[in-house]
Amino acid sequence: MVDYREILRLKNLGYTQRQIASSVHSSRKTISDVFARADEKELFWPLTEATTNEDIRRMLYPERIQRRERKMPDCAYLHKEMAKSSVTLTLLWTEYAQQCRNEGQIPYQYTQFCDHYRDYARKTKATMRIKRKPGEVLEVDWAGSTLPVYDQHTGETTPAYIFVASLACSLYSYVEAFSHMKAPNWIQGHVNAFRFFSGSPRILVPDNLRTAITKNTRDTLILNRSYNEMAQYYNCAVIPARPVSPKDKPNVEGVVGVISTWILAALRNEKFFTIAEMNNAIQEKLRVFNTKPFQKKRGSRWSAFEEEEKAYLQPLPASPYEMAVWSTAKVPFDYLITVDKNKYSVPFDLIGHTVEIRTTTHTVEVFFHNNRVASHIRQYGYGEPQIQPGHMPLKHRKYLTNSADTFLDWAKTVGKSTQALMQSFINAVKVEQMSYKNCRALMKLADTYPLSRIEQACSRALFYTPTPSIRTLKTILKTGQDKIQPESAADRPSSKNTHAFIRGIDYFKGDAND
Repeated sequence: MVDYREILRLKNLGYTQRQIASSVHSSRKTISDVFARADEKELFWPLTEATTNEDIRRMLYPERIQRRERKMPDCAYLHKEMAKSSVTLTLLWTEYAQQCRNEGQIPYQYTQFCDHYRDYARKTKATMRIKRKPGEVLEVDWAGSTLPVYDQHTGETTPAYIFVASLACSLYSYVEAFSHMKAPNWIQGHVNAFRFFSGSPRILVPDNLRTAITKNTRDTLILNRSYNEMAQYYNCAVIPARPVSPKDKPNVEGVVGVISTWILAALRNEKFFTIAEMNNAIQEKLRVFNTKPFQKKRGSRWSAFEEEEKAYLQPLPASPYEMAVWSTAKVPFDYLITVDKNKYSVPFDLIGHTVEIRTTTHTVEVFFHNNRVASHIRQYGYGEPQIQPGHMPLKHRKYLTNSADTFLDWAKTVGKSTQALMQSFINAVKVEQMSYKNCRALMKLADTYPLSRIEQACSRALFYTPTPSIRTLKTILKTGQDKIQPESAADRPSSKNTHAFIRGIDYFKGDAND
């Protein structure tokens, strides 16, 4: 708006129109017109303090009052729409201008439109959604300060590291102490923070620590495998801050500084003997910190979160994320990989290949080229190897299923003699497993000879002796003796036969001339 008061004041002091135009940043034509209107209306300096520029405009240009006023934007509606993803003030101004044209009203230009919204957000709301969407960004980091945990027997101290997470819109924050800063605690801090917020954000902004980022360059971003898996589980995108760029996550950096004063420094004179005790005290201080009123705007972190951000967080999965540790291993010839001194099987055709192992509290999963090829229930301590039959070669699988019942069931399908011979193999040894070699050899003969010949050969072998060997059985089959009918008792020669042909002594004397 034209500064009419200043124009009249400078006119009274005798300044030229050019000098006045330069001072109030208006055109000389505007200054000349104001001079003419003021003389016409007999309006001269000095004026009362209550006379505003708007009052002067109404006196000098009464015809303009009859014109239609510009339509005031619905700032409450704008604030609600700005919370939605991808909605900007430019888009809302375009829609507002189109609505004014449809209604035959005059819209504000974009700059004034934005000014009205900023004034509304600054005066009536805790947050202003020009750059920060509610529920969109969560900034995470480790605090630089630590708290000591005392050993109740020796009095020695170990540091507890402080995990901090802050929502960028409402500045609502979560703080928790951990015994170390390794990946399990880093990820568990995120899981606990999501549960504290009752939802997950769309974007995570961590620092470039190794537990989160493997590589971050101008052209390449490689996330830590476990951290990326956790982010995907909660439907979050990870956009790390640029190296040596704390301005990329200013909220958590600021919160870390404030927390160092209001939580860590406030607990400096207390002694904690466990991490759990420390976290109980931290949660009480955190509640006070989040409900403390803002200094320059209405509300607190908690009220801003409840009123403006909580509803826009993504819902949590039915169960919390279970921490997983990834490792690699080369499959040995026994196709058993080792996890914490326990062995688990993988498909035998992966022998010699490198596989990825995902280990959780309850399961051990094996991946090859991002495809899961094996899954086992994790066991602790020392136990027997967990072997799935489907991972074994066919020969090994058959060997694993060997038992006396298995061999006898097969022999029963061949015949009574085969069953009797198989039973004799088992009864001939003190330990059942010692007979498995002969039992498997008998079953192996079925690959070469018909079952009918095997039954006949077993019958012939048992005719010779009640405990024949597998070698005898093979000889019978090889020579074809199983095809000859065995002699009956009546056909056998008697040892008391008086008509036997016996060579005399003269037969053995030979010829004297020889």
